[in-house]
Amino acid sequence: MTVSEKPKRALTALHTAALLFGLAGLFGKIIHASPLVIAAGRTFFAAIALALVLIGTNRQGIRTFRAKDLWLFILPGILLALHWWTFFHGIQISTVAAGLLGFASFPMFITLFEPYLFKEPFRLFDLAVAMLIMAGLVVVAWPDDLNNARCAGVLWGIVSGGLFAALSMFNRRIVRRFNAITIACFQNTAACLVMLPVAFFLESWRLSLSDLLLLVILGVVCTALAHTLFIFSLTVVRAQLAGIVTALEPVYGICFAFLLLGEKPSIVVLLGGALIIGTTCAAILGAWRL
Repeated sequence: MTVSEKPKRALTALHTAALLFGLAGLFGKIIHASPLVIAAGRTFFAAIALALVLIGTNRQGIRTFRAKDLWLFILPGILLALHWWTFFHGIQISTVAAGLLGFASFPMFITLFEPYLFKEPFRLFDLAVAMLIMAGLVVVAWPDDLNNARCAGVLWGIVSGGLFAALSMFNRRIVRRFNAITIACFQNTAACLVMLPVAFFLESWRLSLSDLLLLVILGVVCTALAHTLFIFSLTVVRAQLAGIVTALEPVYGICFAFLLLGEKPSIVVLLGGALIIGTTCAAILGAWRL
């Protein structure tokens, strides 16, 4: 691979990862199973695929893992399990757009809590970012009546975003000890071990062959492959560019939902979504320049 080809491949990998992350939300609509079963199946197949990647490319990541490190993956595994369950629940009771835009609130939680957890200065710029994202969420979630499904979907998405923010801040503490593929593999394994017993006793596992195939695609392609592509892109592209591209995940997801499911977002959703995504992209650029 020539020097000029490497950035192009990295950018292609980055955008492909963002597309796959956005596509994942649609599986909450097209798989005929409960959110718990979908989330458990996703972690099961993702853990297997990531383990194969880890064994094939970075055995050192496995050798550096010790029994006393187990607690580092149990708590984030629980957070990951709850994050994906609430994410798919929000989408199933509402729309893909509502769930994805609610989830897009996670930078707001990181902006508000990260300075206190990591003893970093809190900037007025960060407060402005959080307030604008919150304003966008209010626009998207504003109910038309007391039983507005969109509002419920956004609220569950916000819960999912808060859990993902907590997971991200936890991972910031351990990323210096383990590479990203190792972390993803063990956390998906922990999440799977948490959810499978619960799902086995509480939910029906009468999956059709097509639903099972969709779960495999969700876990292997939209989780393991997407994560691997994202990590590969970070070896070349700058972190702020990666952040901006992945902030477009709701855009891709909403487009897929429109094209494949016929979900047409309202003007209110588009306006609120533009405010959330635009603020997130501006925040990434601002953090880079400040």
